[in-house]
Order: sequence, then structure tokens, then C-alpha cells
Amino acid sequence: MTAVLWNLASFVVALAILIAVHEWGHFYVARLCGVRVLRFSLGFGRVLWSRTDKYGTEFSLSLIPLGGYVKMLDGRVAPLAPGDEAAAFDHKSVAKRFAIVAAGPLANFGFALFAFWLMFLIGVPAVHPVVEAVAPQSIAAQAGLQPQMEILQVDGRPTADWESVAYGLVRRIGDHETVLTVRTPQGDEQTVTLPLDNWQFDPEKESPILSLGIAPLGPKLTLTLAQVVPGSPGEQAGLQAGDTLLTLDGQPITDWVFLVNRVQDSPDTPLTLTFRRDGQEQQTVLTPVLKEEGKRMFGFAGLAPSVEPVPEQYRFELRYGPFKAVAEALDKTGNMISLTVAMLGKLLTGILSLDNLSGPISIAKGAGSSAEFGLVYFLGFLALVSVNLGIINLFPLPILDGGHLLFYLVEAVTGRPVPEKFQEYAFKFGAAILVCLMAIALFNDFARL
Repeated sequence: MTAVLWNLASFVVALAILIAVHEWGHFYVARLCGVRVLRFSLGFGRVLWSRTDKYGTEFSLSLIPLGGYVKMLDGRVAPLAPGDEAAAFDHKSVAKRFAIVAAGPLANFGFALFAFWLMFLIGVPAVHPVVEAVAPQSIAAQAGLQPQMEILQVDGRPTADWESVAYGLVRRIGDHETVLTVRTPQGDEQTVTLPLDNWQFDPEKESPILSLGIAPLGPKLTLTLAQVVPGSPGEQAGLQAGDTLLTLDGQPITDWVFLVNRVQDSPDTPLTLTFRRDGQEQQTVLTPVLKEEGKRMFGFAGLAPSVEPVPEQYRFELRYGPFKAVAEALDKTGNMISLTVAMLGKLLTGILSLDNLSGPISIAKGAGSSAEFGLVYFLGFLALVSVNLGIINLFPLPILDGGHLLFYLVEAVTGRPVPEKFQEYAFKFGAAILVCLMAIALFNDFARL
């Protein structure tokens, strides 16, 4: 329950920030263009708080925090008083209306740039993308990738850390191959071509790196316990922090994953566990209890391993001065925009399944987990969602900003506005498509619970 509340709170905070940024873009440019803004609202429904400034704009917070809007003086919505025509949105030139509508998505891109800039000023902990192991018979193994190689580029794009490697690989979903530039342990550079025709990758279950058979160099889970949850089966079995696990039902415990799989597959089943404490081997019986999370049911023991950190020589921090951080943030934002556009293109052309669409529940989980890791990671999450929000709003669906921009382009070319009756039908059509996409995204969210 605590995790749900944390995810919900993080989601509301993230949504409020991103909506405020988007609507502020519309609001700011509207005022620059001389349009009278009647209301700037965060949320819908009952107004919880409001204040009116000297220009007559009401700023309000409403009960339902799932959106926001900027209400402008518009003769199409209500009759204008004599002399108000100069301050009405519908009486402005096509160029000014275009600028006002485009300002929302552009504000989202600008915020992403700011968030990345702030990230690089603070410093982002990172690990050089050195391969620790390669799974036998995997795509990476068949291509000739070997342990201790460092991945320098993915298809010509530099990869300073594992995150940039992951983004580079995701970009190639649905393609035939990807080319890695690597540095061998001897210091030589060479290229490795990974065939992707048989690449099976589920973004909800694994990372693109692991799905290719590449095990990144990273922190290692040891078999020494760091924590035993009070009242758990582990504590009832007499286990303590500092104990080193040796065998389970006579089988050597090779790694932590082996233990987790056996425990999860054995609810209410006694397991004989051998461990070492203070140099002495001891034996106990561990009986995992049945635990339920959403639709999943599995065995739970309440044990947490100690973690062996990445060796110092592989760790570094992506931190730059104010001016260099601007360049890095521009590059990061540009890469994120191009990646998002590429992925949306693959969704529209059927290369990617609609099963990959995510809705508010997945976003809430992402907000909660990134907030738990700290400010730097939450900023990165905000930047990613802000880019997606900006691009989605530019879709040429009449109910979105992109649809309005399309109508203004038609008006600029033909010299007359798109007929209101046509716009009305187009808005209904756009709303129907948007509702369908949201329904698919929500269905996918609930299917992943």
C-alpha cells in the first residue's frame, strides 16, 4: 500500500510539473501576441484554489489533477463585447495562432533540455559499458562479442554508459542488424555486427542488453546476507545478517538468482539450507511463505543480499560545467526526440506491437521508482516524459495541438479557415482515436500488474 501511495504521489507531482510547463507555453506566447487569457487551470472539476492577477487572468487549482488548460478570449466560444476583438484569439493572424498552439509542445522540449542540463550539473553516476559475460548461444555470442570488451558506439552513436547503449539498441527494434564498435582488453577497436531478425525482446520483462545475451559489468549480488526481514521465514529459520549461504537441499547455491528462483517456486515447502556463520557451517530449515503481488503468487523468504560494488576504475560521473552541460543536454534531448519519433513510427507501421503502449499506471510506477533513486533520476524521468508529451501533442489529430496546427497550415495555404462543421467532425474523430489508444494503454497497464 505504501508503494502505491508513493507511486501515486510521485505521478501527481510529475504530471503537475509537466502540465504546468505545457500550459505555460500556451499562456506565455498568448500574452506576447496580445490575447487576453481568462483562466490558467491545473486540473479539472471543482476549483480548490484560485487567484486573479491584474490582467484579469484567473489562476486555479482544481480537484482532478489529470490535465490542465488555458482559456482565452475567443469569439467562437462566446460573443465578444464591443472593442474586445483585438484581444480575442480567433481575431489574431494565422501566424500568431500557430505560435500560441505550438508553444505548448515546444515548452515541453525546452523543459526536457532544462532537466537534462540540471542533471549534468548535479552529476549522474555511471558505469563504463564493459561486458562482464556473454550468454552461450546468444545473439551476442554468435556475433563474436566477448567478456571485457567495452562498447564505444552503437551504430555510430557514442555510448559513454550503459543507458546510452540501451537507448541505441532500442532504436534498432524491428531492424535486421546493429553494429557495435568495441574496444578489446588489449586496447584495439573493432566492429561487431549483431543480427536482429530473431531478436526476442519484451521491454516489460527485460532490458535490451540482457535480451541479446550481454551481461553488463555492474554491482554483484553476493551470497552474504545484508538483511533479514523481521518476522519473515528467514528470521524464523534463525538466519542473520552476515551469514553466507552455501547449499539448498544439498545443491550448491551458485548465485543469488538460483536462490530466488528456488524460493519463489517453493511456497510452504521446507528447504534445507546450509550457511556459514563466524567460520562455522550450520544448517537450518527455511519454509518460504506464499506472497501475492497483483496477479503473481510466489514464495517469499525475507532475505536480502549484500552488494559488491563495481570496481572503482569502471565508475565515473557524468558531470559538466554550466556551458558544457548545455551542449550535453542539447545532444541528449535531440537523441531522445529522435528515438521517440522512431519508436512511434514503428508503432504506426506495425513493426512494434501496440502491446508496447503504456498508460498512466506504468507512468506512475516509473515516477515512483525514479523518485526513490533520487533527484537526478527523477529529473531524467521528467525529461523523458516531457519529450513524449511534446511529441504526442504534435500528432495531427484534431483534438491535439498538432491537429490545430494542421488546420492553421491549411488556412495559411488556402487563405481561408477550415469550415467549422468539418473541424467539429474532425475533433470527434480525433477524440475517438485518442480514447481507443488510451483504452489500449490502460489494458496493457492492467495486464502487466
